Amino acid sequence: MSPEVRLSLRQTQRVVMTPLLQQAIQLLQLSTLELQELVQKELLENPLLEEQPPDGAEGADGAAEGSSPAPAATAPTSEAPAGDGPSLEPAQTDVLPFDLTAAIFDYPEEPTLVQQEDREEPPFENLTRNDSSLADHLDDQLRMVSDDPRVRAIGEAIIGNIDEDGYLRVPWTCSCGTPNPRDRRQCAECRAEHADSELADLAKGTGATVEEVERVLALVQSFDPPGIAARTPQECLLLQLRADPMPDPVAVEIVEQHFEALERHRYLDISKALRLPIERIMEAVEEIQALEPKPGRRFGAPDTRYITPDVFVHKMGDDYTIVLNEDGIPRLRVNSLYRTLLRGSGQEAKQYVEQKLRSAIWLIKSVHQRQRTLYRVTESIVKFQREFLDKGLPCLRPLSLRDVGEDIGMHESTISRVTTNKYVQTPQGLFELKYFFHSGIATGAGDMVSSLSVKKMISDLLEAEDAAKPLSDQEIAQVLKGRGLVIARRTVAKYREELAILPSHRRRLAPKKR
Repeated sequence: MSPEVRLSLRQTQRVVMTPLLQQAIQLLQLSTLELQELVQKELLENPLLEEQPPDGAEGADGAAEGSSPAPAATAPTSEAPAGDGPSLEPAQTDVLPFDLTAAIFDYPEEPTLVQQEDREEPPFENLTRNDSSLADHLDDQLRMVSDDPRVRAIGEAIIGNIDEDGYLRVPWTCSCGTPNPRDRRQCAECRAEHADSELADLAKGTGATVEEVERVLALVQSFDPPGIAARTPQECLLLQLRADPMPDPVAVEIVEQHFEALERHRYLDISKALRLPIERIMEAVEEIQALEPKPGRRFGAPDTRYITPDVFVHKMGDDYTIVLNEDGIPRLRVNSLYRTLLRGSGQEAKQYVEQKLRSAIWLIKSVHQRQRTLYRVTESIVKFQREFLDKGLPCLRPLSLRDVGEDIGMHESTISRVTTNKYVQTPQGLFELKYFFHSGIATGAGDMVSSLSVKKMISDLLEAEDAAKPLSDQEIAQVLKGRGLVIARRTVAKYREELAILPSHRRRLAPKKR
C-alpha cells in the first residue's frame, strides 16, 4: 500500500482566546483593589478612555457635547457599528444584556449605597510606624558593649546572617558540593560531619579565626532578646534557660540530654531516664513551653493588612440585599474629543483610534460583565446559604461550584474565577467567597452536613473532654454517629489534624496551658 496525499474539508468549532477575551477572563479573577489598579493603568495608556465626573457633573467637554451631538457614525454600540465608525468584528465583541451607549457616553447614574456612605478616615498616627528592626536592635547593643573594630566587624557579620526568627543562618556548601544541606551537623548526601560549619564560614568571610568568631557569637547570644543567634531550636531554648538567674535544673537537663524525646512528647521515657516522678517532669515541661522558640518574632511582625470587602450583604427585614463595593472603581466613558478623528483623518491615525476605541469599549463591557457576574454569584450563594446567614456556622450547608453554576447558568470554571480573591461582608462576619464551597457529610436521615460544621463539632467535643481520658478518633466517630452523622474514623483523624489538635495519646500527657 503506497502512501498518498489527500485534501479534505473539515468543519470544527473551537474557542479562540483573543487578547481581549483573555483580558475579560483576567478581570473576573481580580479583587476590587487589583481592578482599581488595572483601570487606572488603562486610563493612562488609552487616550480614548476617561473617567466620568461624579454626580453627573460635566465640564467644558460635556457642555460642548450637549450643544453639538455626535453623529451616529461615531457612536458604536454592541449590536452593530454604523456609517464610517470602526468595524467591530463578532469575534472581538460579545453581545451583552445592557446598553453599551449608556456605558460609553454621559448618562448619569445613581451612586451606589457604598459610594453614598460617609467614611471615617483612619487617624494620622496609624499611618506611620517607628518600630526598629531586629538587626538595628542588635547593632545598638553591639555598639554599647564594645568599641573594638574587629569585634564589631565580626559581630556585624553575625547579625547580618540572623534571620527574621532570630536564628543564625549562614549559607554554606558541603565539601561534596551540596549547597545548604538541611542538616548542618551532617550532610545527607555524603554523611560527612560538619561541626560548627556556620562559625567556619563566618571566620572565612571575616578573615578571623574560629575562636574569635566563637567569642563574638557568645557575646551576641547574650543580647536581648534571650535565645538570639542560636543555630538550632535546642540551643535557642538552652540559651533562654541559662539566661534565667535561677534556672530549673530539670528543664535544662531535659533540653540538653533528652531533646528528641521532648519533641515527641515522650514524657514517660524522660521520667524513667531521669528517675523522677511524672509530675516533676511535667512541671519542667511547662517551664520549657513558656519559652519563645522564635526570639526574633516580635521584631519581624508583618504590617497590618486590611481586607476590603468586594460585596456587602445587608439584612433588610426578612430579606438580604446585595451591594457591590464600587468605591474607587472609576466610571469609564469614551473621550468625545477623539470622535472627530474618525472622520477627516489619515488612514494610519484612523486605524490607531479604531484600535484604541475597541480596547476602550471592551474594557467597559468587561468591567460591567465582571460586576454583573459577581452580583449573580453572590445572589446564588445567599440563596443557598440563607440558614447560615440567619443562624451561623452550625447551619452552613455543603455547596459546590457546579451547584451555583447550574443555578445561574454559568460554567463552574467561571464561578471559580469570579470567587477568587473576593470577600463578602455578611451579618455573620467577613468571609472569602470560596469559604462557602466545601464538601459535606451524610446524615442518617439522608441530608448533608457541612464539613466545617463537623469540624466545629469535633473541636467542641475535644474542648469538653476529660484531660485524663481524652477521646480517641474512634470514640469521636461513635459520638458523631449517635448524633446522626455517618463518618469514618480516618475522616475524624483528617479533620482533627486540620484543626491542629494532637492525637489522644499525646493529649493525655500534654501540660495544661497557663
